[in-house]
Amino acid sequence: MDGLDDSGTDPTAPYADPQGDPFLRTRFVAPARPVTFLRRERLVRHLDEAMQTPLTMVNGAAGAGKTLLVADWAASRERVAWLTTDAAGQGPGMLWAYLLQALRASGTVLPAGVGCPADASRVTPKLLARLAAELSGREHPAIVVLDEFDRVADPEIAEQLEFVLRHAGDGLRLILVTRTEPLLPLHRYRAAGELTEIRGAELAFTAEEAAELLDLHGLRLPAHATEGLVERTRGWAAGLRLCALAAREDPNPETYLKEFEADHSTVADFLLAEVLRRQPPATQDLLLRVSVLDRFRPELVNALTGRTDAGPVLADLCRENAFVEHLGQDWYRLHPLFGEILRAHLRLRSPGLEPDLHRQAAHWLRGSGSLSETLGQGAAAGDWEFTADALIDDLAIGWLFTGWRSDEIADLFSPMGPEATSPATDLVRAARDLSRRNLDRGLTHLRHAEQGLTAALGLTALPDDVAEQALTAGRGPEDEAPELVAARLSCALLEALAARLTGAPDRAEKAAAAAETLCDQAPAHLLEKHPELTALLLAHLGSARLWAGRFEDACAVLSKVVGASAGASTALAREDSLGRLALIDQLNGWPGRAERKALAAMTETERYGVPQPSGSGMGRLVLAAVAVDRDDLARARTLLDEAAESHPALRDPVMEAGRALATARLELARGNPRAALKAVERVVPAAVDSPWAAGQTALVVSAAHIAEGRPETAVDVLRTVSEAQPAYVVGAARAELAAGRPEAAMELLDSVRSEGRAGPAVTVRATLVRAQAANEAGDTATAHRLVALALREARRDGLRRPFLEAGPWIRPVLDAVSPRVPAGDRPDTGGRPASGPPQFMIVEELSGRELDVLRRLALTMSTEEIAADLYVSVNTVKTHLKSAYRKLAVNRRNEAVRRARELDLL
Repeated sequence: MDGLDDSGTDPTAPYADPQGDPFLRTRFVAPARPVTFLRRERLVRHLDEAMQTPLTMVNGAAGAGKTLLVADWAASRERVAWLTTDAAGQGPGMLWAYLLQALRASGTVLPAGVGCPADASRVTPKLLARLAAELSGREHPAIVVLDEFDRVADPEIAEQLEFVLRHAGDGLRLILVTRTEPLLPLHRYRAAGELTEIRGAELAFTAEEAAELLDLHGLRLPAHATEGLVERTRGWAAGLRLCALAAREDPNPETYLKEFEADHSTVADFLLAEVLRRQPPATQDLLLRVSVLDRFRPELVNALTGRTDAGPVLADLCRENAFVEHLGQDWYRLHPLFGEILRAHLRLRSPGLEPDLHRQAAHWLRGSGSLSETLGQGAAAGDWEFTADALIDDLAIGWLFTGWRSDEIADLFSPMGPEATSPATDLVRAARDLSRRNLDRGLTHLRHAEQGLTAALGLTALPDDVAEQALTAGRGPEDEAPELVAARLSCALLEALAARLTGAPDRAEKAAAAAETLCDQAPAHLLEKHPELTALLLAHLGSARLWAGRFEDACAVLSKVVGASAGASTALAREDSLGRLALIDQLNGWPGRAERKALAAMTETERYGVPQPSGSGMGRLVLAAVAVDRDDLARARTLLDEAAESHPALRDPVMEAGRALATARLELARGNPRAALKAVERVVPAAVDSPWAAGQTALVVSAAHIAEGRPETAVDVLRTVSEAQPAYVVGAARAELAAGRPEAAMELLDSVRSEGRAGPAVTVRATLVRAQAANEAGDTATAHRLVALALREARRDGLRRPFLEAGPWIRPVLDAVSPRVPAGDRPDTGGRPASGPPQFMIVEELSGRELDVLRRLALTMSTEEIAADLYVSVNTVKTHLKSAYRKLAVNRRNEAVRRARELDLL
């Protein structure tokens, strides 16, 4: 050791390697950027800002682009010392010798007195103190980049580095480029605001950046293709570059990037070499086994691997950025490309193991209460009876109908073959078929399920009694197996749906009664977990009652559904129920009420992002009927077309009859009575006839005969209607008047006892029939008074059709009464030929929400600002605006505000 001073350094060779070898200059040189390198300004700015803190950490997985990012940034600055830290494995003295040399190579002048380690295995505290003191006195800080810092595994080196960093003060800016969490006390720097972090999420390419990167490689793809690639790679820089290089050689780059097999690509070579093979064999086996999972936690990994230490292993892999991501609450997942490659590698290394892993995972997940993942793993294992049991036992049969995840669950079970036979698999098949309105197959599977349940209950039954026995029989709540209760409750739901779809109200009542009893036996936590089950049951019962004409009973259960707990799982049932409540209002002649409920129905599924079209379409049908009454025929046609795209499981007789009636009324309004008759000719298949459907059909047929000059036929049609509802009586009175029997018409009208049930769409028509009779009798004063009354009553709901249906007699009466009618109700006769139907403006009353939107419109708020202020979607605001424009008879925002001010609405 001759020649060394008391500090342990050799003053004659201050730049020497402690082992006497020349320094490897490549360790001081930042890597060159390829010609396809993309400079990302947002990250460069972040590194610029990082110079305000003493410590910066750029932490990401292999190939995340961290080294090239920092190298590009360093190239634009002066005197940045660069060191690749692979020398750390030779000892602290070797690392510090290289670090000092890196400072000198960057142009940082260090006095000879600082010294240099002479022993590769150690460095003296005095040398570190002298270095820190020298740096602390500098006017401009020295910038040091330590690349591949994950190679520094010696805690002693980390302590020494932290000592120098702390005591150098503002004289040192240290940038660590690493795959793993460094051993430095980051929490202290973080708490003091002295740490800048750039991690994997920030390093990931955005879709816009990926498009620029692909462009540098000569690839220009549609936005959706680029977004799909970013989603698949999670913005991983190396993955994007490798994919771009491969796609550039393919004649159809877009198709290649969409469909390439990750395990047969350069991406696989990179990940297998840089990530998998760097791990010990036991960890490699763990990664291969968990590749069959979308996400995993230590207990599940232990179950698949037979080990007990998965927790620490996963935490280490996450810290090492080994393409294992921590999701929080002890859950992890693999990078999607890494997972694809590992699964392919698993099939090669252990053929036949994958289904067993899926099966083990499914059983573990079922015990942990994770139903969605249980179903996915069970289906992947091909264990259909287990998977169907899991769905039914959890009372999740309603998932096949909610619209939120119905397609996902149906697709999950689509590979299930006929060899899977159990009540649960038959129930799933029945639900899947009924959800698509395949009644014959659905009912066949439902009967098979019920026979299996009857046998499981130890009962015997004749074929006709199977369904009732399976639903109602049992030993009692105290000793019946929970899975049988769940299966019978699922049966009840499907029976109620089948009864609804076939128009069998009595059967729906039996299914609902059985379900109520079974709900008392079912686990409360499962019913609470699946509110869609009860909501769907009540919706089916309500619709069956509606078909039977029991409006009050239907309203009672449908209102319960509307008041059910809000959420995506019950959105479809609430939308459907609101639409049917709107239909009841429309049938009773209350278009304003019907419109409000129908609009609320249309926004119910939209607000939860339920895939469209997924609703029943009933709301649009009702709005179409209201539009016809308001003589907005173009809007009515559009709404009818939109209503055609409805959920198949909700196309029941109520829906079909409603569509036929709305179409027929539109054709009548267009002057096509024969088309109207054709629209209601088609028989709606149902187990029982609906009194209101028959009555409303008779009204349409009667009106068509009147329009074609056959009043006696019109009278005969309505005589066949047994119910004495106000709307039917008014229609009959109109037919009698057209047949020249005003006394009979008045007698019919005098017999009406609506008791407040009939709304303005009925009462306005009744008033106009009386006015016409008075006018024909020469009592013009009474006719004028009644028409004025009808105009005032029609104003609130914007009714136009009753006046246009009245015939030519009404024009002179309208002209006579217009000075005595408010401006908004006054008929507009300008520019119309005398023989044509009258035109007039009725300002319909705006709803409270429409006024809210209009007030904000007056404040020049944008549509987006109004939506945010009212906590509704932009589409909802547009719907309210469209309705307000129609009611105010305007087409633009400023016109709407001006018109509203003229009417003192603002």
